[in-house]
This record gives sequence, C-alpha cells and structure tokens, in this order.
Amino acid sequence: MCGPHPAVQIKYRYTRSYRDRHGKLRIEYRRHGRTIALKAEPGTAEFQAEYDAAKALSDTDPSRRPAQHQPEPIKPGTLRWLCTEYYRSAEWSQLAPITQYERKLILEHMMLEPIKPGSPLRFADCPLPALRSEHVKVLRDRKAAVPTAANKRVKYLGYLLKWAIQNNKGQLSFNPARDVAKLRIDGDGHHCWTQQECEQFELRHPVGSKARLAYALLLYTGQRRSDVVLLGRQNIRNGKLCFTQQKNKRRKPVALELPILPQLQQVMNASMLGDLTFLVTEYGRPYSRAGFGNWFRDRCNEAGLAHCSAHGLRRAAATVAAESGASPHELMSIFGWLTLSEAERYTRAAERRKLAERAMARLVPIKPGT
Repeated sequence: MCGPHPAVQIKYRYTRSYRDRHGKLRIEYRRHGRTIALKAEPGTAEFQAEYDAAKALSDTDPSRRPAQHQPEPIKPGTLRWLCTEYYRSAEWSQLAPITQYERKLILEHMMLEPIKPGSPLRFADCPLPALRSEHVKVLRDRKAAVPTAANKRVKYLGYLLKWAIQNNKGQLSFNPARDVAKLRIDGDGHHCWTQQECEQFELRHPVGSKARLAYALLLYTGQRRSDVVLLGRQNIRNGKLCFTQQKNKRRKPVALELPILPQLQQVMNASMLGDLTFLVTEYGRPYSRAGFGNWFRDRCNEAGLAHCSAHGLRRAAATVAAESGASPHELMSIFGWLTLSEAERYTRAAERRKLAERAMARLVPIKPGT
C-alpha cells in the first residue's frame, strides 16, 4: 500500500493523504474504525462540508440510530416553511451562489435557535402571523457582540419576509424586520493598511513568493478577493486585466478594464502562475474565496500583521489613489463602485488631510515685527 506523499500536508484532524498506484492523490477521514473518502479540494468550502459530514458520521453510534430516519415534517405557515418556499423561488435562483450560501447559512442558524432560553420551541416553528418586531430584536441582540453579524440577521430576515408579503406567503400583513434598527458599528470597517505595514509584509514575503503575488494582485488592482482568485491569463488583453466583478454580477454587473501596473507586472514575471488562475493552491487548483481569505490571513500572521486582511489592501489602494488626486469618478472606474458616496468618502478624507497640513501653520501666532 502506498504511504503518505511527503509533499502533501493535510492539517485536518483524523485525515491522511497518499498517492494510489496510479499516482492520484487520495484523502481519507479515519476514526472509530470508519474510513471515509474526501473528494473535494482541501481548503475549499466543499471540502469543509465533506469533512464535517464525515466527522458527524463517524461520531454516530450505529447501534443508537433508528433503522429508518424520517425527516421532521414541516408545518405550513411557519418560518421554516417560509424558508423552504423561498429556497425554491425564482428570486432565490437568480441570486449568485456565494450570496445564496451566506444568506442561507445565516437564516438556518436563526431557525435553529430557541425563541426563549430553555424553550423547546425554535424560531423555525414560529407561526408567521405571530412573528413580531420583538422576535427580530431578540435574534439581532444575540449577536450584539458582533454588530455586523447582528445587522445581517435583520437584513436577511427582512428580505425573506418582504418576499413573503410580495408573494402572499404565510398571511403576513407587515414586515416585522422593517422597523428594527441596526446596531451601530464602531470604526469604519476593515483596517486600512499603512505604508509601514505594506513594507513589513514585503520584507517577510519577497518577490517570487506566492504570498507576494497575492499581495500585489490585491494592492495593484484594488479588487476584492472574490475577483482576485479568479484572475488568470485569459483576463489579459492588450496589457489590461479585463473582467466582470463578482459582486452583484447577476443584478448589476460591473465590467472593468484595468491597466497592469509595472509594479504588478514585475511581481508576476518573477512568480509561478497557475494555468486558469494566477493564484493556485498547493494542489494546482484555484482558490475559493473563503479558502484564499484563510490562507492570506496566515501569511499576514507570519508577517506580524494579525490585524490586517485582504480587504484592507483594497482600502489602502483606494486611499493612495485618492491622496494622489484621483477624482470620485476615477475611483469608481477602478474599484467598480456604482455610486459616488463610497468614492467621495475617500476623496473627502484625502482632502481633509491636505487641508489640515496647510492649516497647522496657522496655529502658531505671528509675532509683531516679523
């Protein structure tokens, strides 16, 4: 039997990897006498789902399981029933897969929570006519420690209930989530990398490394990780990167043509590039958005930048462009924003800093005779 391949490192507990007699990589989950093959790419959401399912299966005592497991019946008119109807709708099918994944994950978590601490009644069992704003506030406040997550609960539940009213589902006369205020978020989102932090990352990850390639793609294109992981040779046309942003791709697609900056081209020339995407995993496969985010987080940690993230480089790029004199419309053409408000936030901040530098001299009183 073939032993583990030395070049393959699997960090998931109870897994082992090896090459079979045909040279194909095999990954298995082995525990409690069970061996379960994992077929997806490690580091992807699909692999994590397979791993979690294998763990749950191996932890289950077969002698305690019923001979035939019958799914719990769904009672019409409940919040669970509404979610099921929503997932089958045409409106749901038009959402991007990544949007479906996040929205369903958050909705399903709320469905499984008890209406009150210690209550056997879950939110999934709640009759729609009995749903009130107070219930939505309970769900929001359970995530109060993470305001962004709390606000997403209100947002996605509001989408669900709005769809129900528009499609006459569940006898709802009003949207209970509509009047629930969002929690205040301190700060302004992801940390924006400073010049010193950029230099610190560059010192730890030199040109030629995959980490430096990822960093350069993020900083010198100013794009989100969901776009950077898909960029490849096929996107290069006449010295430009041509692509459509993934965010709102189905509802309001934004097509961009960005010149490849010399700084980025220099890093690309010195790096090993994948076939379909510039960035590939150790198995030669494209990264998923989540997988890349986790991988880049580790590279930031290696550079002593635990507070920095991939999205923070997008903010850094926007800040540099604004301070170099880019207009709001120019920023929109680079970063794909559809409204002026986001671009003006950067230009106003840049202008404020310049005015402060000029005005500081006025704090010193002018002495007579000088």
